[in-house]
Amino acid sequence: MALLKKVWVAGLLLLLSAPAYAAQTLSARDIVQQAVNSQLAADREDHSHWRYIKTEANGDKFVVVETEHGAISRHILESGRPASAATLAEDDANIQRFIHDPSLQAKQRKDGAHDDKSATELLNLLPVAFVWKVESETPDLITLSYRPDPNFDPPDMESRVMGAMTGTMAVEVPGHRIHTFKGRMMTDVTLAFGLLARIKAGSTFDVERREVAPNYWQITETHVHISGHALFFKTIGQQQDEVKMEFTRVPAGTTLEQAVAMLREPAK
Repeated sequence: MALLKKVWVAGLLLLLSAPAYAAQTLSARDIVQQAVNSQLAADREDHSHWRYIKTEANGDKFVVVETEHGAISRHILESGRPASAATLAEDDANIQRFIHDPSLQAKQRKDGAHDDKSATELLNLLPVAFVWKVESETPDLITLSYRPDPNFDPPDMESRVMGAMTGTMAVEVPGHRIHTFKGRMMTDVTLAFGLLARIKAGSTFDVERREVAPNYWQITETHVHISGHALFFKTIGQQQDEVKMEFTRVPAGTTLEQAVAMLREPAK
């Protein structure tokens, strides 16, 4: 009898505690909002620059060095083979032209700032533009699916694209950082009679972020396949497949001239 009483009491306590636990559980939309807030806060605080290796789908491989003045790159492989002397000479000429032309540096920074602003605006729309559902959850990762929210009223032309997207997002539980974001256009979208964008159904994108150093996250994979054309981002192509790896931190204050020397350093 004593054992049965203990089991009954334990069961009663479990039932009584269930509503309290459920009240503490975040909704799918709250999880997304939390991830967006964490991402935006981290982006505001992160002023780091990096040296990394970038590989493209066509077999080209580059070493890239970022600085506060701009980023430069040089071939390692060309179509899967060691870059030719002619290609390396052309890279070196372009690098020198960039170093000595402030207008080229300013344009690169302006394009990057434009895309950062667009990305921030789109991030802020994630919790309100979609209906979210938790698909799976582990102690380390929450995977959610999304579909357009029929009650969402797009504030501008770019956000109208979100009304035709479905996909998934994975959120790292420690730190609430966005790990992957994938989407597919379910219907055709035309903006400004096709002058700004004409994106066809079936267009896809897949972006992955990873922690490349303690508390530092970077985009490590980008896969974009857009049928049609769009002018939302200046630094992302309509057909783009690239993987970034071997990240090492570039010291603050590094000049472009110093970055040239870093292009030729072996990866650490």
